[in-house]
Amino acid sequence: MNFAGVIRLNKCGTLCILFIFVLMIMYMFSRGSKTEEVNTVNLRKLLIAAIEVAEKGGKEVSYVRSLPDINVKSKGKTKEGANDPVTNADKRSHCVMYYGLTQAFPKVKIISEEEKSSDCNPVQLVELDPRGLDGQADPGDEFVPVDDVTVWIDPLDATQEFTENLLNYVTTLVCVAVRGHPVIGVIHKPFADEPKTTWAWLGKAMSADLKHLKEVDSSQSLSILVSRSHAGKVEEVAKKSFGPEIKVIPAGGAGYKVLEVIAGNATAYIHTSIIKKWDICAGNAIIQAAGGKMTSLKDDLIDYSASSNKVNTGGLLATMGQRHGELIQKLSISRK
Repeated sequence: MNFAGVIRLNKCGTLCILFIFVLMIMYMFSRGSKTEEVNTVNLRKLLIAAIEVAEKGGKEVSYVRSLPDINVKSKGKTKEGANDPVTNADKRSHCVMYYGLTQAFPKVKIISEEEKSSDCNPVQLVELDPRGLDGQADPGDEFVPVDDVTVWIDPLDATQEFTENLLNYVTTLVCVAVRGHPVIGVIHKPFADEPKTTWAWLGKAMSADLKHLKEVDSSQSLSILVSRSHAGKVEEVAKKSFGPEIKVIPAGGAGYKVLEVIAGNATAYIHTSIIKKWDICAGNAIIQAAGGKMTSLKDDLIDYSASSNKVNTGGLLATMGQRHGELIQKLSISRK
């Protein structure tokens, strides 16, 4: 049997088949894009949201500080024996920061210093307004798998100092880690002369204050920032490591101390005992974006993945400039 020539397509039929074929390809591509979008998160939008909730949390902290009673309670004692306070400011800031982010990014793993709360009032939705980038150029979208992302928030860093009215140390913190590496950091200071937010997206964009940093003078004498709660212990380690002439500056709040190092007001920030990762993740991202470094005291990078221990047990060293390796070496020798 010869079927040659039985099927003939005119130009109209050919165009129809081609049109249907193109529609099928577009449909399949569209389905694939939607699936990809569902399973990814846009880091640009997450940065804008992180800035927004940090500033909203700061407003809650400022409001509570203006009240006659900030309702101080204790979570107990830290391993160093210091009181671990919590206030209404911690709770109110947690509500707007944690639930603002979870509503906007329901599939993203978010870890907060404060526990989930059922008594949070309905919070204002995150607006994702790009004007939150304070006039910086839009860095563009970047999508990463949602399972690779962990957000760490501290609704009120330096709660002890907050209760003592030492408000210059107080910050709200947000950090975005991708596969355990801190890539976005936000540190908001609600009690600066004017509320101030420092932020960075590693390799992409940063706040204006990080673009005009003074050069680190390696010839200057060493000065280190340490926690007020156990300054004596760190001072002992520092003088053994670097010499009796070293200047030790006690200060509150990990966010505050990192910003001081970035600004060149101290050579390093050193912590010799355990510290929670929501305290240090934002500062880690920002100091790295600014050209500095934060590691454990063994010079190991700190893992911020959701499955990691919420406590960093290896101490930390944060520096700008080229002295990180030198300081690590001196610290390791003295600690043997």
